[in-house]
Amino acid sequence: MANLDWERSCWRDDYRVVAGIDEAGRGALAGPIVAAAVVLPPGLRLTARTREINDSKQLPEPRRNRLADLIRAVAVSWAVGYASADEIDELGISRANRLCMERALEQLDCLPDFALLDAITCELSIPQVGLIDGDAISLSVAAASILAKTERDRYMRQIHEEDQRYHFNRHVGYGTPIHLQALRTYGPCSIHRRSFRGVLTGAGE
Repeated sequence: MANLDWERSCWRDDYRVVAGIDEAGRGALAGPIVAAAVVLPPGLRLTARTREINDSKQLPEPRRNRLADLIRAVAVSWAVGYASADEIDELGISRANRLCMERALEQLDCLPDFALLDAITCELSIPQVGLIDGDAISLSVAAASILAKTERDRYMRQIHEEDQRYHFNRHVGYGTPIHLQALRTYGPCSIHRRSFRGVLTGAGE
């Protein structure tokens, strides 16, 4: 379970504003990558409620949504950043992934002095650590993973209301059979990642 060990280590070293950063949507065929940055209060103590914060992939949607509200209420600051499908096609998935994380950090209300990221590092002007399975071990990164996932799901369902052909409300852009069938029938739309294999043919990965 995610805990505060890394955050506490930073706080002891006088890094008071520690941001956890994670993304959602890297493997989707459509839509943006969305990253979130979350700054938890120094000295935060784990409670029964905050102990539920974990890697968003391990949580059912109703719990994710409930925890997203809790995170926004508890955090000193939080923000999200996007990298669009066009940017993914132009820059490649790895650079776009870093770009949305950098944008999320830039949108915070306070200036972090340390960053904890899930697996990768970015072009930041502050010290940082890329934690392997960061969203499973760091509460800040896990909180960011929840906000990134819930924000991206909300965005994709909003797109579904504008264009219902692809059923984005059901798969939020991932390569499910119903999505691939829609690609074969209609071809890609403006938010599809045309550089991803299967988008132009509906054949999947």
